[in-house]
This record gives sequence, C-alpha cells and structure tokens, in this order.
Amino acid sequence: MITRYTIGNPIETESVITDIPLDKGDIPFWTRKDDEKSLSISLAEDARVFGLGETIRGINKRGWVYDSNCTDDPVHSEDKHSLYAAQNFFIISSSEQTFGTYIDTPGKVRFDIGYTEMDRFAIRFEDFDADIYIIQAPGMVDIVKEFRKIIGKSYIPPKWAFGFGQSRWSYMTADEVREVADKYEEAGIPIDSIYLDIDYMERFKDFTINAEAFPNFEEFVSEMKNRDIHLVPIIDAGVKIEDGYDVYEEGVEKDYFCKKEDGERLVAAVWPGRVHFPDFLDENARKWFGEKYKILIDKGIDGFWNDMNEPAIFYTEDHLSEVFEKIDDYKGKNLDIHDFFDFKDLTGSISNNAEDYKRFYHNYHGKKIRHDKVHNIFGYNMTRAAGEAFDRLCPDRRILMFSRSSYIGMHRYGGVWCGDNMSWWSHLLLNIQQMPALNMCGFLYCGADIGGFGADTTEDLMMRWTEFGIFTPLFRNHSALGTRRQELYRFKNIPAFKKMIELRYALIPYLYSEFMKAAQENDMLFKPLSFEYPTDKDAFEVEDQLLVGESIMIAPIYKQNARGRYVYLPEDMKMLRFRAYNDYDEDNMTVGHHYIKTSLEEVLVFVRKGHVLPMAEPAVRAMKVDDTNLNYITFDTTPDTYRLYKDDGVSR
Repeated sequence: MITRYTIGNPIETESVITDIPLDKGDIPFWTRKDDEKSLSISLAEDARVFGLGETIRGINKRGWVYDSNCTDDPVHSEDKHSLYAAQNFFIISSSEQTFGTYIDTPGKVRFDIGYTEMDRFAIRFEDFDADIYIIQAPGMVDIVKEFRKIIGKSYIPPKWAFGFGQSRWSYMTADEVREVADKYEEAGIPIDSIYLDIDYMERFKDFTINAEAFPNFEEFVSEMKNRDIHLVPIIDAGVKIEDGYDVYEEGVEKDYFCKKEDGERLVAAVWPGRVHFPDFLDENARKWFGEKYKILIDKGIDGFWNDMNEPAIFYTEDHLSEVFEKIDDYKGKNLDIHDFFDFKDLTGSISNNAEDYKRFYHNYHGKKIRHDKVHNIFGYNMTRAAGEAFDRLCPDRRILMFSRSSYIGMHRYGGVWCGDNMSWWSHLLLNIQQMPALNMCGFLYCGADIGGFGADTTEDLMMRWTEFGIFTPLFRNHSALGTRRQELYRFKNIPAFKKMIELRYALIPYLYSEFMKAAQENDMLFKPLSFEYPTDKDAFEVEDQLLVGESIMIAPIYKQNARGRYVYLPEDMKMLRFRAYNDYDEDNMTVGHHYIKTSLEEVLVFVRKGHVLPMAEPAVRAMKVDDTNLNYITFDTTPDTYRLYKDDGVSR
C-alpha cells in the first residue's frame, strides 16, 4: 500500500510517474511540527534505517546526519553530510514496525537519524514543501518493489557496458589511448571501453574535439570500434563563454542559459573558466542541449558520462569580486589565529559557495524559481536531457549513460558512478555499502572508481577492489591527474589481474541476467543479508557481505594485509574459492560464523542452497562471451533451474 501526503506547496520533481491519490489525513508514523519545519519519529532500540542512496557511512544509516544536497566534494570522509546525490527514500525496520518513506522535494533536506537524540529520527526542511510517500508491504524487499513501481523502470545500458573499462584524467592524445588498448591486448586482459576525460575537448568546450591531440576523430572512433573497444567521452554541465563557439552562441540566442534575478546570465566558472549553465529545468533548453549529443553520436560514439552537474562551481564572477574586495582588508595586517582562519575561510569560500546557488534562477514549468529551491534536480535533468534525446536520436539502440549528480527519477535515464572517491581502504568498504542503497532508489547500473580516483593506489588495494568490482555492473578503473598510474598492466602481478578480469567476463551471463531481472521486476541486484533473512538477528549485523542476484553471496576483503576474514552464513551454502574462472575449490559450509583464510589472489563466492550460478568461458569482449555453453554450479540435492536472460545486447 502506498499513500501520498502533501506539506505546503511542493515543487514537482517528476520523479514519481504513477498517480497516487492525495490522502488529506495525518501522515502515519511521523509527528509533524510546522513551526520547526520538521517530521520526526521515535526509533525503537532495534530499529535500523536503510536507504538514502549514495551517502557516507554504513548500510544502517542510524547515528549520523545526512543532508540531501548534491555536493561537489571529493573527500568522502565520515564527517561529511552530503555527497553528489540526493536520493530521499529509506526504510525503517524494527520488531515493532517496518515501512518505507520517500521525501520528494528538490530542495535541501536534513535527515537526523539518531544523532541529536539517539532514539529519534528527525527530518528538517529548509522549505516545508514536499510530497511524502508512505510505503507499506510485508517485507523490506516488497517495500522496495512497491516504491520502484511508482518511480518507473530502471535504465538499461548496452551489454558491452558490463565489460571492463579503463579511464584516467586524462588520456591526452589518440596515441595514448591506442597505447592503453595495445597494452591491455599484450597483457591478454579483456577490456571493452576506454574513457575520455576533459582533455579530449578543444579547451574544455562541450561537444568539441581537440583536433591536434585527436585528429580525424571519426576515423579514430571507427578504428577503436574495429578493435571492439568503445570510446566513452565526458560531458560537463558548464558551457564555455566564447564568441564563435556555436553551443554558446545558440544558447545565448535562444535564451537557454540560467539567469540572475536581474535578468543577466549567471557567469560562473568550471574547467574552461567562465561558463553559463544551461537551464536543464526548462523543457526547451533540455531538448536543445540533448540534441548536441548527436555531434558525437554521428562520429560513432555510443556512450557518455555526465560530470560536474551538481552543478560544481569553481567561482561566480559576483562572489569572486566580493572576495577580492575583502582581501584588501587583510593586506599588511597581523593575522592572529582568528584573523588567519577568517582569511582562510574567505578564500576557501570561492568554490561551491552556498550563496552562489541562490544567485540564479530557472524557468521551470513556466515559473521563475531560484536555483537552491530545485538544486537537487539539476544534474538529474541534465542526464534526462541526454536520455530523452537518445530516445529520439537512437530509438532502436541503447546508449551508455551515467552521471555524477543524481536524484530519484534520473534512474530512468542513466546510471551513476559514486564520484571522486579516494584510493583508501575505507572507500572500498564504502563502495560495498553504497550498492544496496543505490539499488533501493532505482539505480541499478552503478559502481565506483576501481582502485580509487584521488591519491595513490597500491597493488594490493587495486587487487582487492578489482575482486569486488567484478560484481558491480559499472566496472571502471579511473584515477586522477597527478596520481599513480593504475592501469592493470602497470602492476607486477599482471597474471593475477588477468585472471580476475577473466572471472568478471565468465560471470557476465549471470550478472546480466540478474541485472535484467532486477530492472524488469523492480528488484535489487545487491541486497543486504537482512533483506533476504529478516528473522535472522545476526544477518542485520552484517554490513560487509552482499547478496548479488538470486544465487550468490559475496564476502569481499577490504582491509590492508588481510589474508582472511570472518564470514556469516545465514543458511548452508557452497563456498567457491576462485583463483581464476576455471580454478576454484568447493566447500559445503553450514550456517553460522566462520573464519576463512584467503590469499590476495582469491575471491570468495557463496552459492545459495537450491540456486544456480551459470558461468561462461571468458572472452576478450563482453559481446563475445558465449552464453550457449555454460558451466552450472549448484548447491542442492534436488534438480535446480535458472532463468537465463538473453538478448542482442544493443536494441531497446
């Protein structure tokens, strides 16, 4: 059962596509306080809170404060409150009651989940305007399915996008991309895609090519396609202000850029320096920007990633002028501790300043709305612009699309990667714990930067992260400019990395089948153990093991120098200790707690009783994996069946 309630005058987000009648009664479970702009509920001692999509900390969100406020912040440490996404769906589960709640509002919301008061969950709004959906069903998986029904089917990428991808900020020339492809081929490591970060563009201008570094780009794309490698370029949210640049001039002529209150176009800055932001909330501007992807599609590109679309702001001209004026006050001054930190705060306020998000406006459904009121749906609508354009431009084939910023609803148009993480062991664990919550909110095609984006990775961290990444739909190695190069062929133990990537390709028939079932049936690919074993108290305590699809449980190792780990089995399972796709040991294990020794080059996979894990011979490309001759691993004494999903991998 789903009921909808309204507070104030909500701004429509178009995240819910099913008409749910308005209930004018009191919101069940929640106490409403208009003077505090809040909803609150008491938390039972055993209550757990799941969801909120891409956030920091564990699977159970209790004990911290989470701000729904899409934020460009690459340092995902435990003290942060916001990441790149705003996904306001969660489930509260206790022995007393279990139900789901979706807070549908595009502005900032604070979820205080047992932080201020350990036994209280308070939701505080900047603007007390929202649609509130209460979802009740027998179990947590049922609640997720009911919620996903009303927000629409999840995006489905082409099958090749389930292969391994290599990225870096940046591959500077076509020859460098060729070298990456050559080195992977020499190492015998399967690969399907190579990503182009901002330096493929002409001076960071969207939908342009750096002709000097990437001459004859269309021929280059064709050359790589002949090697069955897809090039996936980045698209950013800011359009460079430059006379003669057609995208800029068209946007000005057609009045498609965001404006300040006085009617002047906002001047902000990102990679190219001074930019205007397209008004993605304006239907006409959205259609115009989406059509620009055709420029690259016509050159043979069939995949994109959208970035900097929170939107990230290096500075606005208005605030930069304010800072320069105030800096004069500090010249020649003795900066004591207070003055020093005031000065530091002043210069630190230049980027992503909260006041800058109040300087510009959108034309949304014919109304002028200040950006901070709809901030969380900006990136969603950028990706929507692309998705709607792909429907028109490529009605018969799938285009890869994923985004950094997101809001529920964007899941219909693309996937997400979890932004600029770090090469930290804690971020490997964070990656593990984010997957179920993203699935709850409809984002099935998801993953994080394997090995970490910022800082320098290590070979053992890259190995362990790869061993987890082989299960995530988006499987991309990506790193930042200035960090250690982390292409897999650069490490000493190339044979082990080769075996792990081959294991991923052997698993593609299973992963693709389970993904497609989850998409079609509004299910989750990744589940916490407690979702499947809700009466098992121990299962609720486990936050570092995941169920992946219907057949398997994984127990990744995420600690430096660890050569084993504790694993909890909620039922009897068959343990597979993979050293390669065709080299593994089997061990039937009983329910309970176990310590399992595992070398750096092994992956633990547990097959559930009565289920089947199909595996293929790996190929060098995802589309070449043969799913007609599979090895079926089972754990049961009775005949097993498995629903294998097959399609051409490209058409809609």
